[in-house]
Amino acid sequence: MTLVERLRAAGCVFAEEEAALLLASPLFSEELVLRRIAGEPLEYLLGWALFAERRFVIAAGVFIPRHRTEFLVAAAIAAAGDSPVIVDVCCGTAALGLTVHAVTGGTLVATDIDPAAVECARANGADAVVGDLFDGLPPSLRGTVDVLLANTPYVPTGAIADLPREFRDFEARATLDGGADGLDLQRRVAAEASSWLAVGGSVFVEASDDQAPASAALFEAAGLSARIVADDDATIVVATRTSRSA
Repeated sequence: MTLVERLRAAGCVFAEEEAALLLASPLFSEELVLRRIAGEPLEYLLGWALFAERRFVIAAGVFIPRHRTEFLVAAAIAAAGDSPVIVDVCCGTAALGLTVHAVTGGTLVATDIDPAAVECARANGADAVVGDLFDGLPPSLRGTVDVLLANTPYVPTGAIADLPREFRDFEARATLDGGADGLDLQRRVAAEASSWLAVGGSVFVEASDDQAPASAALFEAAGLSARIVADDDATIVVATRTSRSA
């Protein structure tokens, strides 16, 4: 069997493209092929993930940026203004923050609770620190953030078993599990976001269609003005600090 045939037999939808990438990799080996056939994500095998037409260094277990999240990034870029202060929490590879920063300039600080993710973010060029959400951010950033990217885990615990195996079995559970309703981390972001945002600054989070109204309500309850925005592939909540009293 050819490599394409082996990958297709293993259930790889884009077998031709994957075969070409594996064959072109300096790491190519039969072991690499067997790992892909066993379900290990292609990104981990190649050592990079593609997001917004750019390759980002990634390591095993680190959250793989999803193409649907390019919608969130586009919304953040549109709202950013000139030379914004950008913070990317739960940053993973920092693909989101770095993509926004590449267009808007300004400053970027990224955080993640996983040291392996922070190493990837730094390798990709981000100023990244280990921290649980806002922990580790310089106190001087309080009240100055124009764009707060918070691509928190939002899969309900009970739905993780239904995810494709390459995510369920290989990505760190902490990057997927959002608690009983999927919004545990968004509650924590909503509770603190207003103290970090500048007036006019916004936080951007992703949610399912079903979760979005509850997610927006969390930010509204925290004193922010929230709206739901969607396209065919993704749904996001954008919550803005509209006054100094928020």
